[in-house]
Amino acid sequence: MGATLDKASAENFPVAPFFLPAAWRDDLMAVYGFARLVDDSGDGDLADPAGTAALLGVAGPPPAVTRSAQPGPAETAFRLALLDGLEHDLDRAFESALHPRTAEAPRHPLMRSLVPLLDRHGLTPEPFRRLIEANRVDQTTARYARYEDLADYCTLSADPVGRLVLAIAGVSTPERIALSDAVCTALQIVEHLQDVAEDLARGRIYLPAEDLDRFGVTEADLAAPSAGGPVRELIAFEAERARTLLDRGAPLVGTVRGRLRLLLAGFTAGGYAALAAVEAAGYDVLAQQAKPDKRRLAAKAAAIFAKGR
Repeated sequence: MGATLDKASAENFPVAPFFLPAAWRDDLMAVYGFARLVDDSGDGDLADPAGTAALLGVAGPPPAVTRSAQPGPAETAFRLALLDGLEHDLDRAFESALHPRTAEAPRHPLMRSLVPLLDRHGLTPEPFRRLIEANRVDQTTARYARYEDLADYCTLSADPVGRLVLAIAGVSTPERIALSDAVCTALQIVEHLQDVAEDLARGRIYLPAEDLDRFGVTEADLAAPSAGGPVRELIAFEAERARTLLDRGAPLVGTVRGRLRLLLAGFTAGGYAALAAVEAAGYDVLAQQAKPDKRRLAAKAAAIFAKGR
């Protein structure tokens, strides 16, 4: 459990910063723990896959699988079984929130951490199920033909997180949800740009095939130790797309006040800071992973907080 939550410090944005009320921080970390657990299960990055499988009542992992390797059929089947087990445990969490005296408690500790906030905030299973479904998609889909296909994937993998933050804060409206979706999709695209080499090692490419063709980029080009001109042009193009989405969603910050406004400014600034890091690297995301500068992130967050966008 601790190893999973410790990954929060490596994100582009502050997950549960100190300035929030303690109850909010606990709730946001519970949601983060769920999302991280699901992602690690889908990516083969669990610290103890056999232990997690045992908790969930799933058959153990196949032998001799390295976590960075492209999964074979047995490992893919194991990951899908883990995701099914997590969805069943999510059902237990919601049942426990509704019927605390009679329902079976969730088996995984990170799932148990969800129970107190589900009823308190009137959360529904849908955003949690979407995050699980995104990881199922990752087991069967490794390429995206069009940008629209990738954006559809982001409605599963990214947008639910923003919707949960709004629900926890009690400020969900259709207008805010639309703005949040734009920010979250942008953050997901930026992360894909940072992780091109890592994703390729897992057998996945989150750059639309139509864009690879447009810039004359092959999969072999993405496997090179550094990015050539066409790859840099492609990354710059996708980065501008992400920036446009961030610009579209950034006014969300101005619709709220107080510490929530600062939190949302931090999320949005994380995207801009990551884009700045990609640009500073000359759009060469293959030689090394472009990570945002913490001071630049803080300065951008302050500016967005002040302007409300």
